[in-house]
Amino acid sequence: MQSVAHPAFKIRNATLADMPAVQALYAHYVLNELATFELVPPTLEEMCARRQAILDTHLPYLVAHIDDVIVGYAYAVSYRPRPAYRYTVEDSVYLSPSHTGKGIGAALLTELIRRCEQGPWRQMVAVITQGGTAGSAELHRKLGFQEVGRMPNVGYKFNCWVGTLILQRALGEGGNSAPAPL
Repeated sequence: MQSVAHPAFKIRNATLADMPAVQALYAHYVLNELATFELVPPTLEEMCARRQAILDTHLPYLVAHIDDVIVGYAYAVSYRPRPAYRYTVEDSVYLSPSHTGKGIGAALLTELIRRCEQGPWRQMVAVITQGGTAGSAELHRKLGFQEVGRMPNVGYKFNCWVGTLILQRALGEGGNSAPAPL
């Protein structure tokens, strides 16, 4: 698919060449933020394998860049492995800390939603850590996600208990009709 242009940045499919920058960006969140419950940054090889696994399921993995610098990325994964969940995906969006509040996250998530709506998926879920990036919940709400649950104290990171906020939005017709067979 083509890249999506914005005044200051562009969004396109992530390539293998992007993965060192993606891995470094994610490592920041693993080591310094509550936005992820991972405790050890995945290796570049692991990040490449994760990207490939996502692409193998025909889901999008996107990057936002300014010139040749990766400033954010987003992807969708299958929400759960059991077959009944096959039409539900979970999104993830990560931005360079120096590029938040510039519309990049909204553009990435908007494009991710658009691409998922072109496939068979009908629901998108966001699991957002409480005490993590407050902007993430606000971003998701602006793009039509609604709170469907909270799970207090389900993660333990940086010597404290952390809960999650669960948000959800329909993709396309959502639950209003039966999906096409996969």
